[in-house]
Amino acid sequence: MTDVSIIEDDFDVAREYQALCDAAKGAGAVVFFVGLVRDLYDDSGSESGDRIEYIELQHYPGMTESLCQEIIDEARSRFPFDAVRVIHRVGKLYANEQIVMVAVASRHRDNAFQAARFIMDYLKTRATLWKKEFGARGARWITMKLKDQEAAASWTDDEIE
Repeated sequence: MTDVSIIEDDFDVAREYQALCDAAKGAGAVVFFVGLVRDLYDDSGSESGDRIEYIELQHYPGMTESLCQEIIDEARSRFPFDAVRVIHRVGKLYANEQIVMVAVASRHRDNAFQAARFIMDYLKTRATLWKKEFGARGARWITMKLKDQEAAASWTDDEIE
């Protein structure tokens, strides 16, 4: 099982769960995060009611996988775990489709939770993935959100304490 897959097709969470468990026989915890494509524009909140129809994600093949693996390796050095699986979809994705999965198996639940959150926080800020929304407002590229930058920065703040 490879740690990282950048794919266009949907993925089967149950199959991924079983593969992760098979790869980490001694694990006592498995943490999964699956992100979905929201149907609202990234900045709209629920007040405006503007809906997106789909998003398109682009990436830099080879570089994206390498950067994702670096994030996983850093997480592993901080929060030792037994197995990990990161899947990120690219291409045209409609609202409510699966877009990302981060799964971590560890002997201890805290390491699994921390590693999964660390990986997801850094995927949002370091991975070479570009997202464009299409819908009622037309098409527009999405920029990095301040809350994602702050989430990633919180991990470096932890090192200072």
